[in-house]
Amino acid sequence: IAQKAGIQGKVYVLAFIDESGSVNDVKVLKGIGGGCDEAAADAIKASKFTPGTNKGKPVKVKLSLVINFKL
Repeated sequence: IAQKAGIQGKVYVLAFIDESGSVNDVKVLKGIGGGCDEAAADAIKASKFTPGTNKGKPVKVKLSLVINFKL
């Protein structure tokens, strides 16, 4: 959809990562539409991250990401 409509730009996302590095939730803070917001969220949900640590133990973290869509 976005490609046909010529939509490009940046999607700003907040990801919530648990102690195992899995993505618990994703919130689009600023989107561009055309299916890009959903594609960015889906890509992040399918990813695995290294969890944050505090005193050597894994902890939950919030991660701000910018996904750039270019034609």
